[in-house]
Amino acid sequence: MERIPVLLWEKDAPGATGTGPEDCPRLTSYLLKTGKPDSVVIVCPGGGYAARADHEKEPISLWLNSIGVSSFVLDYRVAPYKYPVQLWDAQRAVRLVRHKAKEFNIDPNRVGMLGFSAAGHLTSMLGTHFDSGKKDDPDPVERQSCRPDLMILCYPVISAGQFIEPGSFSNLLGEKATKDLLDSISSEKQVTADTPPAFIWHTRDDQAVSVENSILFAEALKKFNVAYELHIFESGPHGLGLASDNPSVSAWTKLCEKWLKKQNF
Repeated sequence: MERIPVLLWEKDAPGATGTGPEDCPRLTSYLLKTGKPDSVVIVCPGGGYAARADHEKEPISLWLNSIGVSSFVLDYRVAPYKYPVQLWDAQRAVRLVRHKAKEFNIDPNRVGMLGFSAAGHLTSMLGTHFDSGKKDDPDPVERQSCRPDLMILCYPVISAGQFIEPGSFSNLLGEKATKDLLDSISSEKQVTADTPPAFIWHTRDDQAVSVENSILFAEALKKFNVAYELHIFESGPHGLGLASDNPSVSAWTKLCEKWLKKQNF
């Protein structure tokens, strides 16, 4: 298995304020060698838009590999970077994987994204703010669609309304976000019939990100007849990752594996 760090932009990323590691968004590859174009899931670790949790990086990609799915970990930019930089990074990651599909031995029609917590918001934001490619752009990467073919949302931040997780949105937007801006990135308000299918899981008693975030998003998907699967587990703290120490919640990986197979991943 290869580990190839790939910068999202060869030169300075748009909006970059420096040239250090935190200014250079990148993908780290966990590619299978099956001899055929594989499905791929881009993993986005959570951290409240202030950090990126290590236990939601490589362990998740290795799990995906174990069920026959290639993977990348996306190191997107976090605070002090503000919106829309994070969305640019997620969009570029999908475009780049599609652009380099032959090099990575990836099926460009089976590119998903998985996000935890605040990165669940980033993933849902990508799934509701995408384009089919900028056909006349001089950069061939930008000509690719940035719509993910599916989303996996793990205890996601979704809503900037009643059930907001204030820390994530403060890190993302700053302290003076307008109502219109909050509405525009409150993902349950941005779903359309073109939003990609989603697998969503949460714990009922999550004290950091209210389970209503997942419920609101599932209800919006239902309204627009978008396929989804929602699992709410009885109990468990926020930030469980694979949940290896929680026999009940750890079932999410098996459930997700079955769902991915149904999605031809």
